[in-house]
Amino acid sequence: MPAIVGVAQVITLGNSSIFHIGDVYKIMPFSNAKTFSGAGSFNTGDQLVVNNQTSSTNTFDPDTVDQPNLLNM
Repeated sequence: MPAIVGVAQVITLGNSSIFHIGDVYKIMPFSNAKTFSGAGSFNTGDQLVVNNQTSSTNTFDPDTVDQPNLLNM
């Protein structure tokens, strides 16, 4: 079923952003990234209390490629 889209205003897009409106057959990324962060790093909210007595982030990655971007053209 076709999509009927009105006005869309895009202010900015990042380097590997995807802007999708309406019907689409395939969306494939051209880049990937891995993020390491410690305990409580991505918490959001008002009056947040995080208690981490001992925290360490393991960044050891034995495999070289997690999910390749092979054939994403």
